[in-house]
Amino acid sequence: MTKLKVGIIVGSTRIGRFAEFPAKWVAEVAGKRDDVEVEILDLADYPMAFFGEERATTAQTETAERWKKKLRELDAYVFTVAEYNHGPTAVLKNAIDLGEFIHKPVGFVGYGGVGGARAIEHLRVIFVEMSAASVKTGVHISFPEYLTVVKGEKSLSDYTHLNEAANAQLDQLVWWGNALKAARTA
Repeated sequence: MTKLKVGIIVGSTRIGRFAEFPAKWVAEVAGKRDDVEVEILDLADYPMAFFGEERATTAQTETAERWKKKLRELDAYVFTVAEYNHGPTAVLKNAIDLGEFIHKPVGFVGYGGVGGARAIEHLRVIFVEMSAASVKTGVHISFPEYLTVVKGEKSLSDYTHLNEAANAQLDQLVWWGNALKAARTA
């Protein structure tokens, strides 16, 4: 059985970001499965100009091409989604605009206001336009959970409901990932 290649995308580049916590945690949850192979992609490692910006440097343009090439290698994606002012980060939206997700499934792990739910809803609509398939189950890290992790009192893996949601999301990504992969190659 071929493992599905899942990219876990760290969706924030802000100083003091929380995004690394859920990215590493989802990678650990996925690492216990025998049907996926995960890779964490940090947007901090892909400094790209904004989509369509005339002032893009050669390095930024080359980075955008490297980003697309990496995305093409993957079968499915999980995005960590910070919610600021009811929406996702600009760097994440830009990476989506510059990316390539056609006929591949996407999942989300949100945090911030109401567990990042509003930002995730924005992204679901955006991914429809990108011809991607958003899976049903989202993972929503509430503010009290966020605080316990930031303070070092708990880890995300200490929360049973988060582990259950992450596994349900991965189940859906695997199902859709395999179905869409078969359709793309047919």
